[in-house]
Amino acid sequence: MRDPYAVLGVKKNAGQEEIKAAWRSLAKAVHPDQNHDDPLATVRFTEAGRAYDLLRDPDKRSRYDRQQREAELRRMEQMRRQQAERKARAEAPRMSGEDAEDMIARIFGVDSRGQQADAKPQARPQPQAQAQAQAQAQAQTQAQASAAPAQDARKAVEDPVSEETASARASAPASALISAIIRRIRGSRAKVEKAPDLATEITVTVEDILNRVRPTIETPEGQTIRVPIGAGTTDGQVIRLKEAGYRIDNLKRGDAVVTVRVAPGRFRVDGFDLKVDLPVTIENAVLGCETTIEGPAGPLSVTVPAWSGSDQTIRIEGEGLTKENGERGDLIAEIRLLLWEKPDARMIDLMRSQREGLYL
Repeated sequence: MRDPYAVLGVKKNAGQEEIKAAWRSLAKAVHPDQNHDDPLATVRFTEAGRAYDLLRDPDKRSRYDRQQREAELRRMEQMRRQQAERKARAEAPRMSGEDAEDMIARIFGVDSRGQQADAKPQARPQPQAQAQAQAQAQAQTQAQASAAPAQDARKAVEDPVSEETASARASAPASALISAIIRRIRGSRAKVEKAPDLATEITVTVEDILNRVRPTIETPEGQTIRVPIGAGTTDGQVIRLKEAGYRIDNLKRGDAVVTVRVAPGRFRVDGFDLKVDLPVTIENAVLGCETTIEGPAGPLSVTVPAWSGSDQTIRIEGEGLTKENGERGDLIAEIRLLLWEKPDARMIDLMRSQREGLYL
């Protein structure tokens, strides 16, 4: 269905009175009785009626506006992801064959070895030549006791240490040194990231959903994937296919996020309910009648109550779309008053008498 605001020619912030006036003007202009030579007049008239039916209901209008905003956000997000993908592809040739974690470890190791070299003299202070013999012996004993665990720690862990570890080596025990080294190593590891998701849409019909047809999408690599639809599927539903999105080296593959759109046809989708137009002539609307409509699975008998107007509906339970729990929505027949193909003189006289207060 086209944008109902565009169909009626009103702005998105139009009030109910403006929408009603626009619908009346458009319905009068495109009515089939006024456009006998136009084969598409009925289509335009029906489209105008559907647009007005959506916008006059505050709940339906709010839901439609929300869906449009969400669709716009999805389009913006998809554009952002595509830009990020192009940027990643442009930068890919500049990367060497060296693993990112190895590169960080190498750079980190050079700095650490330099820090270890600087810290080594601090960890083994030499006594002054003129110090007393007792102070010299005590200092040497302390230096040997602290150097032995530090050497064992370097042998146990080959990775470099941080500045904090190097500066505290003279006084910190071996267990503290090892803990600091492990914290540094864990902090330098690259986190596993995920490639962008592929956001796309599929368009299906009500018949496709009822028959559980599996439409296909194409991945960025050209792979064709079937999308499962069936119970629980309706317009606007989002289906996530794990690891079927964009693929980037050294990143977890993204998902495919598929939004289901139901194409306009015989039925209009409202959640899991289906809506269909029920044309009724004036005399049948006034007096009531028995008639049939075409449901999803075949013809259905309906009773039109006496004095039924275009604002009335007939609900047929269990003839809509199937929900996730196995239950089905309803089929809602919306009454649409129709005139005869040719003018009727008696009906014209009756309507004129009703309008002018004359009684035959």
